[in-house]
Amino acid sequence: QVQLVESGGGLVQAGGSLRLSCAASTSILSIYHMGWFRQAPEKQRELVAGIFRGGNTYYTDSVKGRFTISRENAKNTVYLEMNSLKPEDTAVYYCAASKLLLSRSTVDSWGQGTQVTVSS
Repeated sequence: QVQLVESGGGLVQAGGSLRLSCAASTSILSIYHMGWFRQAPEKQRELVAGIFRGGNTYYTDSVKGRFTISRENAKNTVYLEMNSLKPEDTAVYYCAASKLLLSRSTVDSWGQGTQVTVSS
């Protein structure tokens, strides 16, 4: 099974920036769609951003213009650059890999999660 390891979370003030990284155990970026989900307390896990095998990207409306997803195939790594952070971005962020759809029920592998906390 593919292993995903996230890093880069932390505490930041509103308006600040963070970059999350997700390192895959094998060369999978040409096989899998990759995404970042997040889960806030008492809320469902939601897809925040995705990058598909062909390179197209997806962003949920609330992060458009602020977050950027990218990948570095040579390092088997996916990044999530988060700018202009808001308190409502506070959540545990999970990296995910899926051969089919980027949805909670079809993800093949999850990372362990990294906490992002945005203070007001």
